[in-house]
Amino acid sequence: MNNKYKNSYIVKEKELVSLSVYNVGFQSCDSLYQWGPGIRDHYLIHYIISGKGRYTVNGSVHTLTPGDAFLVYPNTEVIYQADAEDPWEYTWVGFTGSDAATILRATDFTKAHPYIHSVSNGNEIKRQLMHIYDARGTEFENALEMTGRLYTTLALFVSAATSKPPQNSANSYVQKGIEYISANYSYPITVEDIASYIGLSRSHLFRSFQSILGVSPKEYLTDFRIKQACYLLKHSSLSITAIAGSIGFDNSLYFSKTFHKIKAFRLRSIAVNIKMLKNKKARRSHRSPAAFLAYYTLYC
Repeated sequence: MNNKYKNSYIVKEKELVSLSVYNVGFQSCDSLYQWGPGIRDHYLIHYIISGKGRYTVNGSVHTLTPGDAFLVYPNTEVIYQADAEDPWEYTWVGFTGSDAATILRATDFTKAHPYIHSVSNGNEIKRQLMHIYDARGTEFENALEMTGRLYTTLALFVSAATSKPPQNSANSYVQKGIEYISANYSYPITVEDIASYIGLSRSHLFRSFQSILGVSPKEYLTDFRIKQACYLLKHSSLSITAIAGSIGFDNSLYFSKTFHKIKAFRLRSIAVNIKMLKNKKARRSHRSPAAFLAYYTLYC
């Protein structure tokens, strides 16, 4: 009798911009079960319940065991594979949002070491991840509860961190920049405006955003505005011109070009995962690669 299982839930409407659950689930893997090589367009934390496996990122292979956790960063090629003799069982949560990078910066996850051995409060983390799964649903209150549980889960990783970022650092500068963008994105603000608000030079602000988020202030601002545009496209009857004006674009043509440019980047990322699914013949999915492509054709 095969006692392996996989239970997962994908959130179709991301209505909360600051932090939002993308997907959540838990799985007992078959021997040598592998995801990748592939990339994600969101953050993804796995917590290992039992068994062991290997996480490959940045050309390095890391063996992980019960009580360990690993983080997949957006747009980073990874592979994770269950052990042949003792395949792992894990639970996971994927998430996006303007708060995500800043919160993760306060944990022990880093791009150089995107894993944590023997998380001190692992049982509580596992419990919170299961609460996120239990809260799944299509109503707004489901999204609120899932996000609340996600904040609690991330807070557990922060409290378990062995090193704390200094307040007067790139991390605090980026946090202030994000707050300014969140409050003023609907105005035609520039990178110079953000830098002036924080009290930094444009070049210092650029270095801070690159070191913490891996993107420039302009890229972050643009992505934030496009996410807001997606929400308005889905939940309002505003014209493209009105939406462009609502998110800080004074030219609807420029907004359209920017939107399609970002959409094209996302589709290239998705194509990598589609290719992976085809190579594996999508044997672990109820949806064909063609269905995946159709589902993700729209950026929003």
